[in-house]
Amino acid sequence: MLTIDLKGKTAIVTGVSSGVGQGVAQMLAKAGCNISGCGRSSKSNKGVQKFIQEVDKEGVQHLYTSIDITSPENREELVQSTIETFGQIDILVSNAGINVFEGAEACTEEAWQFNIDLNLKSHWQLSKLCKPHLEKKGKGVILIMTSNHANYTIQGCFPYNIAKTAIKGLVQSLAIEWGPKIRTVGIAPGFIDTEGNQKWFDSFPDAKKERQRTEDMHPVKRIGTVEEVGALCAFLASGSAAFITGTTYLMDGGRSALMQH
Repeated sequence: MLTIDLKGKTAIVTGVSSGVGQGVAQMLAKAGCNISGCGRSSKSNKGVQKFIQEVDKEGVQHLYTSIDITSPENREELVQSTIETFGQIDILVSNAGINVFEGAEACTEEAWQFNIDLNLKSHWQLSKLCKPHLEKKGKGVILIMTSNHANYTIQGCFPYNIAKTAIKGLVQSLAIEWGPKIRTVGIAPGFIDTEGNQKWFDSFPDAKKERQRTEDMHPVKRIGTVEEVGALCAFLASGSAAFITGTTYLMDGGRSALMQH
C-alpha cells in the first residue's frame, strides 16, 4: 500500500477558504504537511474557520493570511509570514482563481486584465517569490491549478480558458528552467463539486436537472470532489512522484473521452 508522507514539510496553498483549495489543504495536512493558507476572506469567515478546523484535527501547524493574491505586496507578505512562522517552504500549491466567463466579443479590457492578473500572472509571480526557498533542499515542488478548459472549452468561457491554456506553458517553462531542484506540475480538474460549480448549475432554470445532465456526461456518472483533487496534489508533492515534472494532469472523470452531443 502506497503511503504519502509529507511530515516535516510546509506548503503554501492559495485559496483555502473554499472549494478545491480547501480540499488540497485538508489532504496535504492528512499526509502530515504544515499548511500556510491564504484567501481574500477574513479569519472569521466560515470557510476559513473550516480550513483551520480541518488542518488542526490532523495535528499539523497552520497559518492563515487574508490577502489579495493579485497584489505584489500581499504576495510578498504571504511568503514572508510563512518563512517567519515555519522557517521553510517545501511545496507551493498555486490554486487561487475565479471563473471569468465573458465571451470573446463581450469581454472588456478590464475583465481581460483581471483574468490575466489572477488566473495566470499571480501563479508566475508567486512561484518566483517562493523559488529561493523551494530550491534550498533541492526537492521543491510547485503545483499549479489549471482546468479542463485548458484542453477543451465551451461557448462563453472566454477569457478564462485563455489563461488556463497558458498555464500549461508556464508549467513546462518552470520545469525546464528551475529543475532539477524544483519540480513543477499542473493539475487540470474538470467538474468538481464546489460552490462555484453549484452557482453554475443554479444559473439554469432547473439546477437539479442540469446537474444530472452534467453527471451523465461523465463515464464515472458523477462529478469530482475537492478531496480527490487534494489527494492527487498530495501524491504529486511526495517523493513517490519524483520523476514527474513539466506536465499537466487532466482529471475530469473521463468527460473528455466521450464525444459530446
